[in-house]
Amino acid sequence: MNLIPPSLYPEVFLLLSICAILLIDMFLSDDKRNVTYALSLLSLGVCGVLTMNATSGTSVYLSNNMFVSDAMSNLLKMFSYIAVGVTFIYGRQYATDRGMTKGMLGGEFYTLALFALLGQMIMISGNNLLIIYLGLELMSLALYALVALRRDHTESTEAAMKYFVLGALASGFLLYGISMLYGATGTLNLNEMARIAALATANKTILVFGIVFLVAGLAFKLGVVPFHMWVPDVYQGSPTVVTLLLGGAPKLAAFAITFRLLVEGLFPQVLDWQQMLMVLAVMSMAIGNITAIAQTNLKRMLAYSTISQMGFMLLGFISGVSNGNVNLAGEAYSASMFYAITYVMTTLGSFGVILLLSRAGFEAENIADLKGLNKRSKWFAFIMLLLMFSLAGIPPLMGFYAKLSVLTSVVATGQVWLAVAAVLFSLIGAFYYLRIVKVMYFDEPVDSSPIVAHADLKLVLSVNGLAVLVLGIVPDTLLQSCIAAIRSTIAS
Repeated sequence: MNLIPPSLYPEVFLLLSICAILLIDMFLSDDKRNVTYALSLLSLGVCGVLTMNATSGTSVYLSNNMFVSDAMSNLLKMFSYIAVGVTFIYGRQYATDRGMTKGMLGGEFYTLALFALLGQMIMISGNNLLIIYLGLELMSLALYALVALRRDHTESTEAAMKYFVLGALASGFLLYGISMLYGATGTLNLNEMARIAALATANKTILVFGIVFLVAGLAFKLGVVPFHMWVPDVYQGSPTVVTLLLGGAPKLAAFAITFRLLVEGLFPQVLDWQQMLMVLAVMSMAIGNITAIAQTNLKRMLAYSTISQMGFMLLGFISGVSNGNVNLAGEAYSASMFYAITYVMTTLGSFGVILLLSRAGFEAENIADLKGLNKRSKWFAFIMLLLMFSLAGIPPLMGFYAKLSVLTSVVATGQVWLAVAAVLFSLIGAFYYLRIVKVMYFDEPVDSSPIVAHADLKLVLSVNGLAVLVLGIVPDTLLQSCIAAIRSTIAS
């Protein structure tokens, strides 16, 4: 008798792997810490194989309908494995140089990152309010610890405290919203909640108040205005490799729980939460892009860029239903999913370049540190150019097609003013992305030392940058995968 369904194999295997890696790491000397790194990457590879084997054409509900394995969850998990694996490759030299994987700290960087990934996988497949919340807390607690991993670093400790306090507040909002939704519907199961919420007997007032608190908690995890205060400080104060981890796979999990909670669980109240998300999206695009212009710290600038990018992603959720017409829901939500994947891929590469330029005793985190990069390395200056152009939405890169997909969904619902506002804010944002290109190509370098990095970092970073170009020229395969995944999930 098979006690563990195949759909649960990735989560179970990852948990066992984390325990094994932590035990093995205890007996490794500092010069053998690469074993922990290799085992972590191997675990991600096996998780990918198990997820592919568990993929089927239909949704599979497990554990009394608390856990679901469907096309959307499997696709997002695959990209989460890739994001975390790329983070490990980019960050290996950085973590080693700064003692984050040596001595007293051991291999905690890798195990905490894998624990965060496990939380994200639970969030992505959660079909129950409490399961989603438990996954969220598992991810958050691991990330709090990672931000504070350099205990002797004042900025990291301060960033961890801010992240923890504000994160606890957001978790309170989310939990209070969950309690109100449970009070209004009498269930924690998302499918059952949607059914009850559509009935005339449901208490609409309590439902709306519950949605308000739920959206507030989700907005914090996405890092959108007005719950964005933590993003710039935590991005700047964290070790750069942890900043990369924060800006990668967690955004995919945040998209997943936004979809699960609002679309699958509260679709009958779509007009209520669409209006809330519209306010968040417009404010995020405005404040994120305008504030980023004034930044001189590269990590802080990319933090405000994240705020604006997440605001743009929310436009897809706003476009799912218009005047009672739900026919465009699949395309709108899949456009948001495609946008989230695009953002993560581009962010990985952007921080990868920052890590490439960093070395022991030097953090390449200011815009001035990129001066004259073209003279130091024409290839990696070109890669950074591709990534910045993609974030700005310049064709033929992946970011352009992602923005176009979202804007097409917005226009299809008749909200032309919203599409125009999004384009205008994107034009404002293009300034600070193009400023990076100007600094790399037209300024004199302040540092002429050779760029020294592991071959695997250089190889993966090159592939990362070229993937953003290739998927911009031929985006249909990934976009159609997102559309098929969302349609399949909605239909189930």
